[in-house]
Amino acid sequence: MPRAGQLKSSGERLSDRVAVGVLTCAFPPSLVDDVLARTGRVQRRSRLLPARVVVYFVLAMCLFSGQGYEEVARLLTEGLRERRRWRAGWTVPSTAAIWKARSRLGVEPVKELFATVCRPVATPDTRGAFYRGWRLTAIDGTTFDLPDTPANVEAFGRPPRSGRGEVQVGYPQIRMVGLVECGTHVVFDAAIGPLRTGEHALAADVFASLQAGMLLLADRGFYSVDLWQKAAATGADLLWRVRKDIVLPVIEQLPDGSYLTEIFDQSDIHHTRPGMRVRAVEYTIAGHEGVYRLITTILDPSTAPADQLAALYAQRWEFESTLDEIKTHLGGRHLVLRSQHPDGAEQELYGFLLVHHAIRHLMHQAASEGDHDPDRISFTRSLRVARRQVTDQAAFSPRHTRPRRQEHPR
Repeated sequence: MPRAGQLKSSGERLSDRVAVGVLTCAFPPSLVDDVLARTGRVQRRSRLLPARVVVYFVLAMCLFSGQGYEEVARLLTEGLRERRRWRAGWTVPSTAAIWKARSRLGVEPVKELFATVCRPVATPDTRGAFYRGWRLTAIDGTTFDLPDTPANVEAFGRPPRSGRGEVQVGYPQIRMVGLVECGTHVVFDAAIGPLRTGEHALAADVFASLQAGMLLLADRGFYSVDLWQKAAATGADLLWRVRKDIVLPVIEQLPDGSYLTEIFDQSDIHHTRPGMRVRAVEYTIAGHEGVYRLITTILDPSTAPADQLAALYAQRWEFESTLDEIKTHLGGRHLVLRSQHPDGAEQELYGFLLVHHAIRHLMHQAASEGDHDPDRISFTRSLRVARRQVTDQAAFSPRHTRPRRQEHPR
């Protein structure tokens, strides 16, 4: 009797012929092999589920969220019988075999793949992606629910019950802070950690992806002088909302209604150290109470007038739309990651980010070819197309089918 995933007659492994359509396009096999080599996951002996195939399985698992392990494998290989590429019968790898293969792979290869591939994709011609030469980006945080296992609880923790002190309830959760390109919804950096790790700590980890020519939007929850200084040091410009209790003395009133001010470290009560010069914009929104206050590193009002900055700040909500795409449309309503162990949870979360990036990148390409705004293309419809491509193209192997002078080590 053949082993699971192995052809009965030829001995060729089913797993060697699995391909995942849009995902192998976004993450070519040669790139996956390179990432596996860099992270030390190149296998020294032939396995039922080679590391490269397991990477694609993790991506497909997120693309078909809600489906069981074996069903995902069936979806990946559905096209084989339709195209009659194989005459022999076959069986898919078992759930246990797939779980062990995921454990062997670990989180580092998918994390490295994310770091290698996920970059901003907008060009100067991309509609809605830039403001006066600045690439619009946003930072925010969120949490993902995990299966209620002792390992996940110990590694990530549970949320505290409101008003009940240290009592913790509900699913254990993993925290993520990410950077999003507003015009394309592409997540181009992310930091992941336990629930007890604050958003400020994780935010500092993603600032390395900021650079001059970007304008970073952030909600008031991210404001601190220390975090502001770290973000500004990258060369990117900032436009952040601040809380109403932050004292902003008027140093110079500007013609557009904004004013120059200084911010000080909260520990420096008597302002014994020099403050940091910023520009403040205050405005109201019809139907909302109170005054909204923004501060920015753009000090010249002729470069970015106050009324335009106030309108521009609404772009920060593109991060929320991105999360909705990942959590609701890609992951399904009431998403709970499937992984029972911490490494698997991180691996799975990076898988979701990679799949989302692949779909959003293709959406941007389609928008560019048709001179459309990427926001005007339906993510839901694009997701359906991506899922159809997986089953339609499952007969194509991620392995090289022609001899090459140099092969990646396996």
